[in-house]
Amino acid sequence: MRTIDEYSENHYRLAMSKPAAPAQPSPIPAKVASQALLGARKELVITHNGREYRLRVTQNGKLILTA
Repeated sequence: MRTIDEYSENHYRLAMSKPAAPAQPSPIPAKVASQALLGARKELVITHNGREYRLRVTQNGKLILTA
């Protein structure tokens, strides 16, 4: 919350609160089909901040991401 400083008629400092602006809604995340990323492969290596992560399709058809 931001404050606005003002002085009263007796030169005392007053701090009045002003409500903060409402937060902006976050953008809607993009949707990508796993088939578009993996194609016919069962595994994909993703690099992020200098590390490698593996996105794999399990035997049950689920996705798992490991470092």
